[in-house]
Amino acid sequence: MPRAEFRPEQRLTRAPRPARVFFALWPDDGVRDALHREAQILHRNCGGRATRRENLHLTLVFVGAVAVERLADLKAAAGSITGSSFELVLKQLGYWRHNRIVWAAPLSVPETLRELAGSLESRLRQAGFEFDQRPYAPHITLLRDGRAPGAPAPLHLGWSVRDFVLVESAYAPHGAAYRVLARWRLGGCDFVMPAQAGIQ
Repeated sequence: MPRAEFRPEQRLTRAPRPARVFFALWPDDGVRDALHREAQILHRNCGGRATRRENLHLTLVFVGAVAVERLADLKAAAGSITGSSFELVLKQLGYWRHNRIVWAAPLSVPETLRELAGSLESRLRQAGFEFDQRPYAPHITLLRDGRAPGAPAPLHLGWSVRDFVLVESAYAPHGAAYRVLARWRLGGCDFVMPAQAGIQ
């Protein structure tokens, strides 16, 4: 019996892996440098693993795994938001014993920040996306697997928040690698940055 001829179109194709994504505030270089210096000081006192400079951020909404073909819908949902820019002042360092994380945060959550996170959640829910739902506690992770800081120095770091981003988290040999997929200006501006190939 003759063997069936194999044709290239018969090859099985594997669906692309879902993208693991979240929305965040992405610090400018000045804020990022200041946070990185604080993380290095804490690392000397508390051990653990300091967050790499390029990974420092403040999460707005953690979405998790999203099919690649739905990323356009995700961007469209975020693009419908007309939030306002605001000033964020990081004034406290804290420690969570259950996961051994040292973090920086504002003393109180600006209403504009709370509204931005709430608007994102609302738009995502309307678009049919599932996401991590828990009471909003904005913070920046500075150190993982560390000891509690004994008496951390006072923190006073101002941050002029002018935009927010969609970020993809991928695994890399040195740990998580974050890639900014899109950026939206706050204050009535629209989507301003297309997908990029490099790690931000």
